[in-house]
Amino acid sequence: MRQFFPIPVACRRARRAAAVLVAVGLAAVARAAEPATVRVSWLNPTTWPVVPVPNISVDPNSGQTFGLIPTRLLHDARGRIVRIIAPDIVRNSAFGWGGHLRVLDFPSADTQWSVVAGLMQHVESRFDALYESGLLRRRRWSQSAQLYYSRNGSARFFGIGNDSPYAQQSVYTDQHMQLRARLGWNLTHAWQFAGVLIVQKVRVSAGHLPGIASITRRFPHVVGMGTTHEVLARFCLTYDTLDNITLPSRGVAIVAYVGAAGRYGAPDASLFSEIGTDGRFYWSPTGSLTIAAHFDLRYMPSLHAVPFWALSNVGGDRSTIGGPQTLRGFGEARYYGRDAFSVNVELRQKVFTLNTLGTRIVLQIAPFYDAGRVFEHSSTFPIDQLHNVLGVGFRGIAAPFIVGYVDVGYGSEGAAVFTGINYPF
Repeated sequence: MRQFFPIPVACRRARRAAAVLVAVGLAAVARAAEPATVRVSWLNPTTWPVVPVPNISVDPNSGQTFGLIPTRLLHDARGRIVRIIAPDIVRNSAFGWGGHLRVLDFPSADTQWSVVAGLMQHVESRFDALYESGLLRRRRWSQSAQLYYSRNGSARFFGIGNDSPYAQQSVYTDQHMQLRARLGWNLTHAWQFAGVLIVQKVRVSAGHLPGIASITRRFPHVVGMGTTHEVLARFCLTYDTLDNITLPSRGVAIVAYVGAAGRYGAPDASLFSEIGTDGRFYWSPTGSLTIAAHFDLRYMPSLHAVPFWALSNVGGDRSTIGGPQTLRGFGEARYYGRDAFSVNVELRQKVFTLNTLGTRIVLQIAPFYDAGRVFEHSSTFPIDQLHNVLGVGFRGIAAPFIVGYVDVGYGSEGAAVFTGINYPF
C-alpha cells in the first residue's frame, strides 16, 4: 500500500511510524521465509507461521486506514521463496470495512505471477492478476499478461496544465477495467523489441468525499467524463544491461516507444498518438553507494477528444511508461498535460547492516531530487518551468527482492511522505 501525506505534521508522524514498520516488517517477513526447522511457539513471534504486519495509513485522499496483514512465505528445500500469501482486513474512515488477498508466486527466477483481490464496504474494489515469463531474457521470447480492475473513490483532478492551482482540487470515482498483453523478442540479452496491446474501459463519475468538490461540479465539461473504451498499441525498443531486476546497482535500461490509441466500436475512432523515451541509469562507485538516475519524456503528436486521464502527467512516487511520472513532492497525477518531462536522481547510501530476528537487513538513506512538468506544445523547452522536489528516502532491504521505503519530499505545495514496497524507479 502506498501512502501520501501533504501536510508537515502528518509527514513527521508518518516518517517515524513508517520507518519503524518498514524495518520491523521486513525483518519479520524475511525471517519467516527462512527454511528453519524450529518448533512453533506462540510465545516466540519469530517462530509463528504467519507474520502479523500492521497496515496503517493516514491518507488525506482516502482517510485513515487501520488493519493487519498476516503474511506467510513458503519456500522450497533450498530455502528459496516460492510463494507469498498476504491477506488483510482493514477499516477505512471513508470506505468502511474491507479486506484483500494477495498471492505472489515465483516458480523460477525467470517466471512469476501474482493475484491481488480486494473489496471495501463502500465504493472501492480491486482485482489484479499478472503473469510474466522470460524476465531474464535468456530465451528468444519474453511475455506478460495482466487483467486489472479497480474502483477508486478518492481520485483527484486539479485541471489541465503546468500551472493548475491546488485550490481547484476535485474528487471523482474512477472505475477502470484493463487487459494488457506484452510480447518481447529478445534480439540479444541486452536488446529487445516488444509489442504491447492495452484494451481498457474507464468510467469517470461523481466523487462523494465530504469537503471536496466533485469533478462533475467543478469541471463538468472536461473530456473524459462518463465511459470511454480505448485500445492502445505500443511498440518498444529496449536496451537493458542492469545487473539485477529488483536491486540494480550497475547498468542502464533505455526504452524508446511509439504508440497509437483509439476508441473501439466508435465512428470517431482516433484518440491520440504517442512517442517517448524512458531511461534508468545505475552506477556504484563504492560497494556501499549506488547513484540512480531516471528520466522520461513523452510527446503526444496528435490528439482527438482525449480523456483527461489518458494525457501525460507527473506526480506521485511511481514511474510508468506512457503513464504517471515520479514527482515525490506532489500527489499522484498532480499535473496533466499533452506532453511531459521528468527527471529523478538518488544517492542510495548503505548506512549500516542490522541483524534482527535472525535476518540481515541493509538500511539505506537516499537523498533525492525530482523535477517534472507538463506542456502543451512540442516546441516548449522541456526543462523550463520545472516543478522541483528535494527529499530523502529511507530504505530497508532484505535481499534478494524485498525493498521497503519511506520517501519524504518537499515541493512548492509543501511536504509529502510516500511509503511502499520496491524502489520508486
